[in-house]
Amino acid sequence: MTTTTATTPVTPVTDATFPAEVLASDLPVLVEFTADWCGPCRQIAPVLAELAAAEAGRLKVVSLDVDFNPATAAAHRVLSAPTLTLFRAGEPVLTLVGARPLRRLRQDLAAELPWIAPS
Repeated sequence: MTTTTATTPVTPVTDATFPAEVLASDLPVLVEFTADWCGPCRQIAPVLAELAAAEAGRLKVVSLDVDFNPATAAAHRVLSAPTLTLFRAGEPVLTLVGARPLRRLRQDLAAELPWIAPS
């Protein structure tokens, strides 16, 4: 599974916890579909941790390891890692594929989350 530290605000989720953590969340949720073997996933991990810390209380950031949780990955048609999917009110509203720096990620999310745009 994806490793996290106590200071990393990215929450790991599983097939079992995905409905409660993501679909039933009151906050928008950014899901990283990831894998241990994925180099770009390791590259974007600190970017997601920084985003999660900066947007705590307004945006939830979670990660789901596709190798250990294939049902959720298949249900959301994830074919590449990392795939980032933004959920609002339990529905996917934006999907991004590939690693990117924080500023670009904020720009990409701004259409759905206007407050997140970089200044």
